Amino acid sequence: MEVIIVLLPIAIFLAVGFLLFFIWATKTGQYDDLDTPSIRVLFEEEKNNIVHNQKKEE
Repeated sequence: MEVIIVLLPIAIFLAVGFLLFFIWATKTGQYDDLDTPSIRVLFEEEKNNIVHNQKKEE
């Protein structure tokens, strides 16, 4: 029974911590765009950008 006295405040503290972290993450835009990063590799680069990068390497 004494274990509940220790575990209950720890559980409440962790729950509040995760809630605050979730609120911070949503306010700073961490969950705004979840689809674009996974398909960004499929987009083709512009020709001008590729030529410009090749000149820098030489």
